[in-house]
Amino acid sequence: MEWRFLEEKISRQTLLALLAAALLSFTGILTETSMNVTFPELSRLFNITLDTIQWLTTGYLLMVTIVMATTAYLLKKFQAKSIYVFAASAFIVGDLLCAVAPSFSILLVGRIIQAIATGLSTPLMFHIIFTQIPKGRIGSMTGLAGMVISLAPALGPTYGGVISSITTWRLIFWLILPIVLIGLFLGIRYINIAPFGTDNSFDVLSLLFLAGTLTAFVYAVSKAASFKLTNLSVVLPIIVGLICLVLFIMANSHGASGLMDLSILKHATTSLSAFTYFSLQFINIGISFVIPVYCQYVLHTSAMVAGLTLLPGSIIGALTSPFAGNIADSHGYALPITIGLSCLTLGSLVFLVAQQWLTALLVVFAFCILRFGFNMGFSNSISNASINVPKENTADINSFFNMLQQFAGSIGVGIMAAIMASSQNSGHGSFVQRSYIGGHYDYLFVTILSICALIAAVINFQLQKRAQV
Repeated sequence: MEWRFLEEKISRQTLLALLAAALLSFTGILTETSMNVTFPELSRLFNITLDTIQWLTTGYLLMVTIVMATTAYLLKKFQAKSIYVFAASAFIVGDLLCAVAPSFSILLVGRIIQAIATGLSTPLMFHIIFTQIPKGRIGSMTGLAGMVISLAPALGPTYGGVISSITTWRLIFWLILPIVLIGLFLGIRYINIAPFGTDNSFDVLSLLFLAGTLTAFVYAVSKAASFKLTNLSVVLPIIVGLICLVLFIMANSHGASGLMDLSILKHATTSLSAFTYFSLQFINIGISFVIPVYCQYVLHTSAMVAGLTLLPGSIIGALTSPFAGNIADSHGYALPITIGLSCLTLGSLVFLVAQQWLTALLVVFAFCILRFGFNMGFSNSISNASINVPKENTADINSFFNMLQQFAGSIGVGIMAAIMASSQNSGHGSFVQRSYIGGHYDYLFVTILSICALIAAVINFQLQKRAQV
């Protein structure tokens, strides 16, 4: 059986294999933000501060990022089915740990194990697209993949808010198990992609240096919530991170077997696409963290209402991603990405300029604009980068961009939480006033970043246009 899209064929097996990877990615990313609305409750339950509890998200994203760095090698070395089965099994183990966790430390361990699954499944989803989908349909299919990636984190707070308001937060993990089991069945049956092949050994040293780099930077951001930027608790991990980064680049570039081919970043268009991709996910995950917290602390909404403020935007985003991919296939990538970043900037400005008039309804409106912009540009950014490199580098683009995406989410949550917590701990004014100020600085940050991403995209497509002349 075959499906026809614009005269190009996609087999039923490929679509079901893609569905299997998408289901595992969806559940992994869903839990990424579903816990955000439970942070105030978990903070009281485990008697820990907000900047500590946010490690449930930050630590999860950090582990996802580190695992994704290995996928360029793993996809060349092992059968895609074997990678998927391992990922699904890890998710199930981690999910059960979270569901019965008696303490914060056990809950965090469960989240870290789940992160291994998401770190493998998301690049695998794009690997299926880049290797099994006809070139003329890549934009549309990455649009569908983008729908999964963007819908899940936006639905997460709604899902988590409804569950935690009606019953226990532990049910968040029990309810997603059937989805993972369905995905596991489909993956075993339909995923059948041979590895590209590589004679290189796995570069453990490069991975250790990369893990040190990412962990140090994220740790420094988390400490910025409690200490001044000049404090040794912040400065020291930054220095360690920079040293590890230099060592990673040296080991990866000069070793017998690199973790990934960083020469792709020598192309200005790839680097600019990477910055755009990073900025989009930073804003997406960061704002999805801020809004539920801000609604509860400043607007005095319930956890369920705080989560529901993201639902309309997530639905609009779900509808936008395939549409954006179709535009890219028919009119090129410049149009949807530029429109997307313009709308992303507009949505950020609404939060910033209209903050004193914000209500739950206005938050919904602003987030809808922002999410429409995000989904117009997000998946198209990685697709645009993938078609501008040689075929043998698609695995490196896949691994690097997915790693970058998760690091953006991790550092985004860390920075947003640090800004909010720093304001809340300032001691000036009431707690509500301090939370309001923290929200203001968060909205200002994402506005500036969205403007920078828009400028980078404009320059990127000017360079691509010149290269085609």
